[in-house]
Amino acid sequence: MAAEGWVWCWGWGRRCLGRPGLLGPGPGPTTPLFLLLLLGSVTADITDGNSEHLKREHSLIKPYQGVGSSSMPLWDFQGSTMLTSQYVRLTPDERSKEGSIWNHQPCFLKDWEMHVHFKVHGTGKKNLHGDGIALWYTRDRLVPGPVFGSKDNFHGLAIFLDTYPNDETTERVFPYISVMVNNGSLSYDHSKDGRWTELAGCTADFRNRDHDTFLAVRYSRGRLTVMTDLEDKNEWKNCIDITGVRLPTGYYFGASAGTGDLSDNHDIISMKLFQLMVEHTPDEESIDWTKIEPSVNFLKSPKAPPFLLPQTTWTTPRGTSAAGP
Repeated sequence: MAAEGWVWCWGWGRRCLGRPGLLGPGPGPTTPLFLLLLLGSVTADITDGNSEHLKREHSLIKPYQGVGSSSMPLWDFQGSTMLTSQYVRLTPDERSKEGSIWNHQPCFLKDWEMHVHFKVHGTGKKNLHGDGIALWYTRDRLVPGPVFGSKDNFHGLAIFLDTYPNDETTERVFPYISVMVNNGSLSYDHSKDGRWTELAGCTADFRNRDHDTFLAVRYSRGRLTVMTDLEDKNEWKNCIDITGVRLPTGYYFGASAGTGDLSDNHDIISMKLFQLMVEHTPDEESIDWTKIEPSVNFLKSPKAPPFLLPQTTWTTPRGTSAAGP
């Protein structure tokens, strides 16, 4: 896809040609009131895209130089992961496979944005496929486990791209994207598709698409945003937007996938990390960000339904950073 640039502007969903990135801080004059109530108050003290930088040491980009290299590794992989010239296949379309790829360098950025180009595809029809991909920003790396091929009771952030409904009573429509923040005390419940530990989620039809599919994760000043571009329209679609998220620096980015009795090909084409140049207060700068415990400053009853945002489509074109390739 050809990238169209744009800048972040005051007002949700405004189209502004210039440099790329996710939507800027709202609200603007065209924002519906119900969306303002859901998102809560946000600030305008955020990058306008001028100082956006691709961080190559945290990015996975073709031709995948430094992947699995013993001399200067940037990324390590394990399990069923297979490296090709066009993609990193975490699992083949075969039963009982687990694979992952992890950045070798801890990330010390306070504010960042990750763009993921991925593909999930296979021969299974209807619900005869699984299980999905997990994207990670966590303290531990290269630890296999039962959560989409990686460890349970993790410390940090996980975004689950789940393709199979294990809970037959669920009202969710799959594939489904959800977010979880963990300080090591929570366990991901596969039988309930992580419902009790989910912070937010959305339905996202990303499987077996005949065009490129993308996901963007943005973390800045406690605000976590997840958006998708799945319909070949070169525009981001809102999935998750929550505030009050606290993540430390010094954790690792990674991706993993797993299959069980059902399977799929789970491919990562690229993961591009951008530094967001955000001005912090002196008090914020004095904090030792490596000592922060992963947390969210709102709590809900485990019996409460997941917090879902409306499926709002932004007219802003999707693109890669002006600093990127």
